[in-house]
Amino acid sequence: MFEIDELLKKVKRVHFIGIGGSGMCPIAEILHEKGYEISGSDNNETDTLARVRALGAKITLGQKAENIEGAELIIYTSAILPGNPELEAAKASGIPLFERNDILGAITRIFTDCIGISGTHGKTTTSALLTQILIECGKNPSAVIGGKLPLTGTSGIVGTSEHMVCECCEYCDHFLKLTPDVAVILNVDEDHLEYFKNLENIKKSFMEFARFATKKIIFNGDDENTVSVIEKVRTTNDKPLISFGLNNSNDYYADNIEIINEYADFDVIHKSQCLGRVHLSIPGKHNIYNALAAFACAEHTGAQPDEIIEVISHFKGAGRRFEILDVIDGITIADDYAHHPKELEVTLKAAMGMNYNNVWAVFQPFTYSRTKILFDDFVNVLKIPDKVVMTEIMGSREVNTYGICTADLADKIPGSVWFNSFEEVSRYVVDHAQKGDFVITLGCGDIYKAAKIMIKMLHEKSERN
Repeated sequence: MFEIDELLKKVKRVHFIGIGGSGMCPIAEILHEKGYEISGSDNNETDTLARVRALGAKITLGQKAENIEGAELIIYTSAILPGNPELEAAKASGIPLFERNDILGAITRIFTDCIGISGTHGKTTTSALLTQILIECGKNPSAVIGGKLPLTGTSGIVGTSEHMVCECCEYCDHFLKLTPDVAVILNVDEDHLEYFKNLENIKKSFMEFARFATKKIIFNGDDENTVSVIEKVRTTNDKPLISFGLNNSNDYYADNIEIINEYADFDVIHKSQCLGRVHLSIPGKHNIYNALAAFACAEHTGAQPDEIIEVISHFKGAGRRFEILDVIDGITIADDYAHHPKELEVTLKAAMGMNYNNVWAVFQPFTYSRTKILFDDFVNVLKIPDKVVMTEIMGSREVNTYGICTADLADKIPGSVWFNSFEEVSRYVVDHAQKGDFVITLGCGDIYKAAKIMIKMLHEKSERN
């Protein structure tokens, strides 16, 4: 039994340091629904902070040592840096202190039907799609996902049923703190190599995650790395193994696929029976896999195929996942979270197949280690679009011991340019983009800010003209 699970049986007052974070807010809401007294602090007023305040939680602006008074359990987010006075007071207080992923793991064990969505790519889209299916099919789920669900405008919801959708991130083995009843593996690829070092270690972590499943494992039967993980899990696993993919050897597969302007139509086949035809409203062939995974999970909960198909067909995507932000004078501005070469590849190929005059990729590389280790892959995929504009690398948690910079990428990508600031990036695109062009900002950092700047500049330019 996990220590935090036992503590949750004893405590009543839970305090969150950084409660306004998009990953912390839904956890606080779920615990409030379960009867806990919630308090917390943050440095800025946000919509998420207003949400938890509306629950009656005691919220303090500013992080100070005295904020933890009366707490019986303290949760902090990894975004809180060492030296933060409230975190340091918590460490010295003797009050049990846990990181956000520890409490999320405990919550996955509170629900009797937690569906954990893992995979190197596609987690947020699949988690958001499944959540929307369960909401609209009346299953009243709770959810903690990595992006905004347009239906609710939030990254998490609180339901009253035993169904929970949880996005499970492999970074630093965070997902090994979670215990899903249904473990979903969308794909397994090389990423976070500064931590995992090699693909075999990544596979070992996914094997361990899959073995945590208490009810069943749903996996991509077309993905070679995922299949190799499942073959090793199979030897010690007595839970049902359910596959999905495009190959007709899978339990759920897509048949009679038609792709028009990058939007796919296909039949969903299960046990030789056609369950209906899906019309995707999110572009890219890769989203067929995400839809099939969500379909299999939804059927597990008892949702009916015709209901599932209806929701899938009008699902427009999660926030920052090929999200169309605006169209100004014929120039389309979009934003996407893609930051790994495989994600960039499927996103850019989808954009290139949508009949725009020119596709502009505005890319912010994220972390020096990923850029260095996957350098050749980044170069190759960034040759896909018509135009490439880049920012300097966002180091995030890293120090640049790799001797890598964006100029190294630009040297290998013909016609590409790069700038230090979002203002320079935006000005260049606005000055050169033409009617009929598609501009998409790409990256998991704060490149979305450049999209907002470009939209503002384009509107100003339109008004002048």
